[in-house]
Amino acid sequence: MLTADIWTSALEHAVIAVIIQLMLWPVFTLWSSGAIAVAIFLGREIAQHEYKGGGPKAVAWDHGLLYHWNWDSCLDVALPLVSCVICASLVQAARHWRRRSA
Repeated sequence: MLTADIWTSALEHAVIAVIIQLMLWPVFTLWSSGAIAVAIFLGREIAQHEYKGGGPKAVAWDHGLLYHWNWDSCLDVALPLVSCVICASLVQAARHWRRRSA
Protein backbone atom coordinates (compact mmCIF):
# COMPACT_ATOMS: atom_id res chain seq x y z
CA MET A 1 0.00 0.00 0.00
CA LEU A 2 1.24 3.46 -0.86
CA THR A 3 1.38 5.48 2.33
CA ALA A 4 2.01 9.17 2.78
CA ASP A 5 5.58 8.38 3.92
CA ILE A 6 6.31 6.59 0.64
CA TRP A 7 5.01 9.51 -1.42
CA THR A 8 6.85 12.04 0.74
CA SER A 9 10.11 10.17 0.32
CA ALA A 10 9.65 9.87 -3.43
CA LEU A 11 8.79 13.56 -3.79
CA GLU A 12 11.84 14.52 -1.73
CA HIS A 13 14.00 12.42 -4.03
CA ALA A 14 12.42 14.09 -7.06
CA VAL A 15 13.17 17.58 -5.73
CA ILE A 16 16.74 16.63 -4.85
CA ALA A 17 17.24 15.10 -8.32
CA VAL A 18 16.09 18.31 -10.03
CA ILE A 19 18.40 20.35 -7.79
CA ILE A 20 21.32 18.08 -8.72
CA GLN A 21 20.34 18.35 -12.38
CA LEU A 22 20.30 22.16 -12.26
CA MET A 23 23.57 22.31 -10.32
CA LEU A 24 25.35 20.11 -12.87
CA TRP A 25 23.80 21.90 -15.86
CA PRO A 26 26.71 24.38 -16.29
CA VAL A 27 29.16 21.47 -16.53
CA PHE A 28 27.11 18.98 -18.56
CA THR A 29 24.08 19.27 -20.81
CA LEU A 30 20.70 19.39 -19.09
CA TRP A 31 19.83 15.86 -20.26
CA SER A 32 23.18 14.45 -19.13
CA SER A 33 22.96 16.11 -15.74
CA GLY A 34 19.46 14.66 -15.32
CA ALA A 35 20.77 11.21 -16.17
CA ILE A 36 23.52 11.60 -13.56
CA ALA A 37 20.98 12.64 -10.93
CA VAL A 38 18.76 9.63 -11.66
CA ALA A 39 21.79 7.32 -11.68
CA ILE A 40 22.65 8.49 -8.17
CA PHE A 41 19.24 7.42 -6.88
CA LEU A 42 19.28 4.16 -8.84
CA GLY A 43 22.68 3.28 -7.41
CA ARG A 44 21.48 4.14 -3.93
CA GLU A 45 18.50 1.81 -4.24
CA ILE A 46 20.62 -1.02 -5.64
CA ALA A 47 23.10 -0.62 -2.78
CA GLN A 48 20.28 -0.70 -0.21
CA HIS A 49 18.98 -3.92 -1.75
CA GLU A 50 22.42 -5.50 -1.61
CA TYR A 51 22.67 -4.70 2.10
CA LYS A 52 19.21 -6.18 2.68
CA GLY A 53 20.57 -9.39 1.17
CA GLY A 54 23.55 -9.56 3.51
CA GLY A 55 25.99 -7.08 2.04
CA PRO A 56 27.72 -6.66 -1.30
CA LYS A 57 30.30 -9.40 -0.66
CA ALA A 58 27.68 -11.90 0.49
CA VAL A 59 25.40 -11.75 -2.55
CA ALA A 60 25.70 -12.25 -6.31
CA TRP A 61 26.55 -9.26 -8.48
CA ASP A 62 22.96 -8.87 -9.69
CA HIS A 63 21.24 -9.23 -6.30
CA GLY A 64 20.58 -5.49 -5.90
CA LEU A 65 19.00 -5.32 -9.35
CA LEU A 66 16.69 -8.29 -8.95
CA TYR A 67 15.60 -8.59 -5.31
CA HIS A 68 13.85 -6.53 -2.63
CA TRP A 69 12.17 -4.08 -5.04
CA ASN A 70 8.84 -2.74 -3.82
CA TRP A 71 6.66 0.32 -4.50
CA ASP A 72 8.83 2.50 -2.28
CA SER A 73 12.02 1.54 -4.11
CA CYS A 74 10.45 1.94 -7.53
CA LEU A 75 8.99 5.35 -6.74
CA ASP A 76 12.30 6.52 -5.26
CA VAL A 77 13.80 6.04 -8.73
CA ALA A 78 10.78 6.69 -10.98
CA LEU A 79 9.79 10.09 -9.59
CA PRO A 80 13.30 11.55 -9.94
CA LEU A 81 13.38 10.16 -13.48
CA VAL A 82 10.05 11.74 -14.40
CA SER A 83 10.88 15.05 -12.74
CA CYS A 84 14.27 15.33 -14.50
CA VAL A 85 12.68 14.51 -17.87
CA ILE A 86 10.00 17.14 -17.28
CA CYS A 87 12.60 19.73 -16.26
CA ALA A 88 14.78 19.09 -19.31
CA SER A 89 11.76 19.03 -21.61
CA LEU A 90 10.46 22.34 -20.27
CA VAL A 91 13.83 24.03 -20.73
CA GLN A 92 14.13 22.61 -24.24
CA ALA A 93 10.60 23.77 -25.10
CA ALA A 94 11.29 27.24 -23.69
CA ARG A 95 14.44 27.53 -25.80
CA HIS A 96 12.58 26.40 -28.88
CA TRP A 97 9.71 28.84 -28.23
CA ARG A 98 12.16 31.71 -27.66
CA ARG A 99 13.94 30.97 -30.96
CA ARG A 100 10.65 30.85 -32.84
CA SER A 101 9.35 34.08 -31.37
CA ALA A 102 12.59 36.01 -32.01
